[in-house]
Amino acid sequence: MFLLRNPSQAAVRRFISSQENLPFSYENVGASREGAAPSGYVVDRYRVRLGEGPEAYARAVEALRAWRQFDLRWVRLLPPHAPIEVGVTVGVLARHYGFWSLNTARIAYLIEETGQEVERFGFGYGTLPGHAERGEERFGVEWNRTLDGSVHYDVFAFSRPKHPLAWPGYPFARLLQKRFRRDSTRAMVEAVTRGKLRHA
Repeated sequence: MFLLRNPSQAAVRRFISSQENLPFSYENVGASREGAAPSGYVVDRYRVRLGEGPEAYARAVEALRAWRQFDLRWVRLLPPHAPIEVGVTVGVLARHYGFWSLNTARIAYLIEETGQEVERFGFGYGTLPGHAERGEERFGVEWNRTLDGSVHYDVFAFSRPKHPLAWPGYPFARLLQKRFRRDSTRAMVEAVTRGKLRHA
């Protein structure tokens, strides 16, 4: 959904509510969990080191649970303290150059791997019919306990425009995705290195 002004909280709630019982808008739900993507989708993957050791990993998990990767000046997650649970529907409100966009996604799966050489926490969410694109994105943090103790933030996504006629505008969407990648990575690094998390 594209808007010429910032929508009211009531309008956002209505839009999210209207999407809650709708199916995902793409096939192969859950494919991003293993880093796979259906044919015809554009794939993005980025990874950044957040620190090392159990304390850094604990902060990284807490940051992901708090949706800290969306704590940006131009992007808002709604509701802001949505639980990380399968089936939860969220809205992503973004301010662009003279307009706003509001898109919906639903958490499709969780990743909680503990007691192993590499511990992982994360989740994947997928687009709903009210989203301008089709696809899925996995946000995760991992701690390599045995190799070097490193903690990483890792994102894998596949996407494409919802409608074939939207392809001409896709380069602009790609610029926004690149901006989100840069800014969300910085937000996660800051959350872990400075320990500044938002709480409900």
